[in-house]
Amino acid sequence: MFPPILNELGRGEPVNLAAVGGGCIAQARIATFADGYRVFVKTAQGMTGMFACEAEGLAALAAADAIRIPEVLLVGEEGLVLEAIGTGSRPPDFFETFGRQFAQLHQNRGQSFGFSSDNFIGSTTQPNSPVGNGDDWPEFFLERRLRFQADLAETNGHGPELRQLLDEGEVRITGLLNESAEPPSLLHGDLWGGNYLVDEQGMPCLIDPAVYYGHREADLAMTLLFGGFDAAFYVAYGEAFPLAPGHEDRLPIYQLYHLLNHLNLFGSAYYAQCIRILQPYAAA
Repeated sequence: MFPPILNELGRGEPVNLAAVGGGCIAQARIATFADGYRVFVKTAQGMTGMFACEAEGLAALAAADAIRIPEVLLVGEEGLVLEAIGTGSRPPDFFETFGRQFAQLHQNRGQSFGFSSDNFIGSTTQPNSPVGNGDDWPEFFLERRLRFQADLAETNGHGPELRQLLDEGEVRITGLLNESAEPPSLLHGDLWGGNYLVDEQGMPCLIDPAVYYGHREADLAMTLLFGGFDAAFYVAYGEAFPLAPGHEDRLPIYQLYHLLNHLNLFGSAYYAQCIRILQPYAAA
């Protein structure tokens, strides 16, 4: 049976539904109709609000007009229909272009750290309400990112040590993050090698965001977590929008958020790495 949300396109039943790999939360398929029209459709049950949040994030990224984002066609409680992006070959200057465009995205500024609503990082809730006046990035990252995940890890049976280490290291962590104060940037929020495409023209296209306004170093840290991108990406980014000195020192703290989330999503294989990152801050 084809996803009911496709009825809203008014094109009748698709003649083909082809599975698309890579997702671990929703079922992803390309639907082709009799006239050759194609759409990308994601479906999942029991994920209240997830697709509305994804659509909102995609709209925010598209409004920045910095990098290609698939058009949102339909959104429902159990499904999301997007423009189908054809894939092409990666040209030699792909990562240079990608780095420049990603820097352009980050030049879109917000009024406060956070977002207009909570959303999701994978299937985990991502709280986005501002802390205080919304202008304190270290406190936002500590409370809405690290502490939220550490508390969730304890709830999920991983014990209190992560929370305790975070409490002990709070002063040093917030002090470190304060060393690169800058206005809130629009972030993809979950950019790794599986969350971009090479489109028909050989240009980058972003998918599967966890959007909020934050410090751009946090976005770049995720790109480096699982192998990283080609060096040309980081060189081009740095030329277009240089980072503050000491960004390498802040990298593990920003990566910790995603490692904690992987701990909560996928289990204890990520526990020791989270502990290793936190211990030096707690011991100081």
